[in-house]
Amino acid sequence: MNLGRTAYGTWSGGRFMHYGEQLSEEQYKNLMRLSFEKGVRTFVTADVYGAGRADALLGEALKGIPRDEYCLVGIVGHDFYEGLRAGSKGYPRFTDPSLRGADGYYDYLKMATEKSLKRCQTSKFDLLMLHNPDSIAYTSDKVWNAFTKLKDEGMADRLGIAPGPANGFTLDMIECFEKFGDRMDWAMIILNPFEPWPGQHVLGAAEKNNVDILARVVDYGGIFHDDVRPGHPFRDGDHRTHRPGGWIEHGVEKLEKIRPIAEKHGITMLQLACLWTLANTAVKSVVPTMIQEHGEGARSIDSKLDEVANLPPQCLTSEEVETIRQIGDNTGCMTLKGASARHSGQEPRPDEWAMRDELLEAAKRWDLTLEW
Repeated sequence: MNLGRTAYGTWSGGRFMHYGEQLSEEQYKNLMRLSFEKGVRTFVTADVYGAGRADALLGEALKGIPRDEYCLVGIVGHDFYEGLRAGSKGYPRFTDPSLRGADGYYDYLKMATEKSLKRCQTSKFDLLMLHNPDSIAYTSDKVWNAFTKLKDEGMADRLGIAPGPANGFTLDMIECFEKFGDRMDWAMIILNPFEPWPGQHVLGAAEKNNVDILARVVDYGGIFHDDVRPGHPFRDGDHRTHRPGGWIEHGVEKLEKIRPIAEKHGITMLQLACLWTLANTAVKSVVPTMIQEHGEGARSIDSKLDEVANLPPQCLTSEEVETIRQIGDNTGCMTLKGASARHSGQEPRPDEWAMRDELLEAAKRWDLTLEW
């Protein structure tokens, strides 16, 4: 089964990514089961969440449901088996030279995939993605030869990449599409009405190379759930407290500007965000984060799930899509990760590395100037 228009991610519910109230394990499983009952048929999990616990809870939640009735997306790449966690930076990528050389890529990927499948109580993924690739995983034939072998052996029907955790990697993704697009089916990016940049710049290359896009953070940190307002009482440790100051005020201001479009079509703000994102070239699936906010006036997480499960057919006109894009334009609002001239002459980091001439050539091919 391929991915549907809407998907449920195991980072939802605050259990492993610290958004809003943290659901108990039972609530967490019930929410995933409820997603299926309401009509969501695509589930996305990453092995590093809870060091495998998210996989296991998803497997328990979907136990008893015929395997051909849902699409399962697995994501591997952070080595929490042998690597040491570096605080908020998380676990190292499996391609870290201090952990293994190229001759060990296949063995690691096979081991990690088999363990993830076992926790999910299934024998294969419908889609298997590389989690937060570093510069090696974006460019190495040896990585992609090893990854492709897993598909050939029946562990996955499709392959892809899931860049992050922060935003960026635009030129790296374009080059990866052009180099390995014949082996790649999907890529996950950040894209929503208030963060069209930089994700919008990879869409043309994705379409040309037959790579479908799964968009995350469609809810813009909960703004499109319509219950995050100025002065919102975030709990200690909430992931969103790391966003720049004023992001809620600016987000709500933009939200009110586009609300008339949602009201015209009789849809919620979250549904508007999903439909706008799906209106972009190459985007075939969206995976909003389900958040049970803290404090009075917070909507129930179940009601938010209802909006995703009951997403109507596309109703936005091309003019409305462009109007929303212009209102939400965030060009240049952040320092992006991936290849950058600011890292010239420095050793590559897990999510930052020096610019290469090949990437500048890719930028020219896609009309991306140095000011993009």
